[in-house]
Order: sequence, then structure tokens, then C-alpha cells
Amino acid sequence: MKGLFAFCCALCMAGGMAAQDGDPVVMKINGKDVHRSEFEYNFNKNNGDNVVDKKTVDEYAELFVNYKLKVEAALDAQYDTLSSFKKEFKSYRDQQIRPYFVTPGAEEREIRAYYDRMKEAVGADGLVYPAHIMVLVPQKANEDVRAKAKARIDSIYTALQGGADFSTLAKQCSEDRGTAARGGDVGWVMKGQTLKEFEEKAFALQKGETSQPFMSPMGYHIIYMKDRKQLESYEELRPQLAKFLERRGMKEHIASMAIDSLVKASGGGLSVEDVLDRKTAELCAKDDALKYLIQEYHDGLLLYEISQREVWDKAAKDTVGLEQYFKEHKSDYKWDTPRYKGVVCHSKDKALQKQVRKLLKSLDDDLWIDSLRATFNQDSVKQIRVEKSLFKKGDNVYVDHLVFKVKEKPKPMKSYPYTAVYGKKLKRPKEWTDVRGEVVSDYQAACEDEFVRDLRATYKVEIYKDALNTVNKH
Repeated sequence: MKGLFAFCCALCMAGGMAAQDGDPVVMKINGKDVHRSEFEYNFNKNNGDNVVDKKTVDEYAELFVNYKLKVEAALDAQYDTLSSFKKEFKSYRDQQIRPYFVTPGAEEREIRAYYDRMKEAVGADGLVYPAHIMVLVPQKANEDVRAKAKARIDSIYTALQGGADFSTLAKQCSEDRGTAARGGDVGWVMKGQTLKEFEEKAFALQKGETSQPFMSPMGYHIIYMKDRKQLESYEELRPQLAKFLERRGMKEHIASMAIDSLVKASGGGLSVEDVLDRKTAELCAKDDALKYLIQEYHDGLLLYEISQREVWDKAAKDTVGLEQYFKEHKSDYKWDTPRYKGVVCHSKDKALQKQVRKLLKSLDDDLWIDSLRATFNQDSVKQIRVEKSLFKKGDNVYVDHLVFKVKEKPKPMKSYPYTAVYGKKLKRPKEWTDVRGEVVSDYQAACEDEFVRDLRATYKVEIYKDALNTVNKH
């Protein structure tokens, strides 16, 4: 809670400073000032060139008030104290703030240090670029296997001595499949990266030279030295090293070291969280864009939390309310084409279809599937296969043929050759579940409207038109 409290204090302090510099209050929500700079940040962000339904300042002000009221309600409900909220907000806040601990000098020192370590590891012998052909010899191979491998590598070497192309032979003959596809290319190698026997032979070769066959713990090799070089200068390698270290989390590492250093320098007076809180307050006091970006995420999380708990979930689970809403707005729900509400049943035996029909007549349709499976598919041999849905033309070939009178007759299922349908053809929805998705969405919207009306009745809202009229005009 300490971190979020510090965050809120930082925003309030920054807002107060801005007001003194000519940032008027455009509205007051539950006694809290909303300055023009905050309103402009949100208004301009949500009314950019890519927005189709652009709002006027007055239109957006009403939406903004609703947004702020939900945040106030979430704060009063103490959703900001939830561990899930604090964890997610802290994670986002840290993503925005930690990069500010990374100075150009620290980044440069990290890259230079990595280059120096690499240069020391490469040493005076530099780097080599070998290609090789290998004939594998298993560790516990007998003399016959070893002799055959030796004969094979010798024949390859003879072919090379006779002018054969190394890359072609590597692709055809090498049993190191990782390099064979590349014509034997191993890539740039420095000492300490390969087998000792391979390394000794490779670093003894000059560019263009080919080794005689030799043995390593893996088997027989022939090396062709494609190139060798000294390590490039720091200036040449820096762009590549910077990208490489960035992928490995260099900036995150630098930030962690800087934060840990401040914690240690405090002698135990500050924690990592304290350091991040202070940096947040410092930066937000200087940078309105960053301040409102962090606040936007903070408030957005609260908005989602309260909407999920107080509106969306409640409405989706309120079957009584959903049914009543559908009855009151039944004329709003229509289909362009009829639907078939029922089941498609495939059976092994034609006589089973009569039993299915008899069973379904005695049950509500919401019990059909479970009852059919419990009755006909109790043992390991399933007697029927069923599918229940609200079918439109094109959803199911059997419904298309049997209900919607499509002439083309579908092929019977191999193991369940007898097919029948049971249900009703509907021209328009009869129950709210027939258009569940649309009804739930509409009911949620209605519940949200009611929720907002209650919030407006609960919290005091003051809008200062003169100040609001100066938005983007100062």
C-alpha cells in the first residue's frame, strides 16, 4: 500500500505545481480537482486522427466524468488494496520508471566491458573459420568399425587431393549433420569453444589450407580453413554488441545495479520499492506525459476491476434479469434467416431413432444431450452420436438437407449410418438463450448505464465550463 500511496501523493503534488503555472481546474469529481492538462492528455489521446467517432470537448467531458466516477467507486471499495491490483500496477510502473536509471555512460561502460572480456578470451591467436567433414566413430566401436571409418575418411581425403570440391563432399559425406547442410561450415571459432584435438589442428592451419585426416573423441575429421582474423575494433563491433546485450537484458541489469547501489548508499533506510517510489515522484513532477500515462494505467486497472465485479460478471450471471430484459426488448432481436433449434442424432441402428424420439418428448431441451448420452452411451460401445445447437443454413449438412431442404444428400457416417433431427424450426428467437451473446452484451450495457446513474447520484460532480472551453486553446 505504501508504494501506491506514494504514487498518489506524487500525482497530487505534481498537479498542484501545474495549477500554479496556469493549469486551471476544469472539473471536480468527489472533491478532487481535475486539471486541464490531465483532461487534455486523455481527450487528445482518445480523439486522434485514427479515431472514427471523434467527440467534442463537451461530449468527451461526460464520458470522462463517468470514467472518473468509476475510479472513485473503485477506490472507495478499496480495490487498489488487492494484491492482484498492486502486483500488476507495480509491474507496469516499474516498466516505465526503471529505464530512467540507465544512463548513457553506464550503458557504454557495460558494452565496453563485454568487448574487453571478449578480446581477452580471443587472445593473440584470433578467430578461425573452419569447415570440416566428419566420419562418426562411436565411443565403444570395435576395431572393424574403426577401420571402416578410417578407410572412408581416407577415400574422402584422396578425393579432395584430386581436386574435389570440399563443400560438395561435406554435404554428401559428412556425418555432422548440423554443419553438413552448410557445406561443412563451423563458423567463427575462438580457442576454448571446440574439442581440444579439433582446436589444435584448426589453429595450426592458414587460410586455404586443408588438414590431413585426424581423430577426435567424435570420430575422424578433415578441416579446410576458410578464413582467420583478429577480433575487430570496438568501434566496428559496438553496434552488434549493443543489440546482443540488449537482447540479454543489459538495460534491466544496469537499472538493477543502479537501484541496488542507492539502496546500499541509504544504509538500510530505503528499500528497492522506496527508490522506485521516489524516482516516480521526481519524474512525474517534471513530466506531465509520464505522470498521466502512469495514472492512466493505474485508473484503467481500477476501472476494469470495478466493471468486472460490479457490472459485467453480475449481469452475465443474472439469468432472471437476462430473461426479463429479453422479454422487454424481444422485438429488437431478429434473424435474417430461420434457425433450427435442436439435435442431430446419428445412430448405429435405425430402431434407436424411435427410442431417441420417445425420450426427447418427455424432457426439456436443456436436458437432451446429457439424457441421450446417459441412456444410449453407457457402455464402451457408443450407440449414438449427437450434436445440439441453434443451426442456421450452412452450419450442418444434415440439418441443411433434412430441415432447410437442400437437395444434395450428405453421405451417411461410416459407423453411425442412420441420421435424424429433433427440434423446432424458428423464424425468430423465442428465448433469451437463442440470442445469448447479444442479450448478455445489451443487458451489461443497460446495467452499466444504471451503475453510472447511481454513481452520479452518489458523488458530487462540478464542471467549470469557462476552464473547459480553454482546452487545446491556450
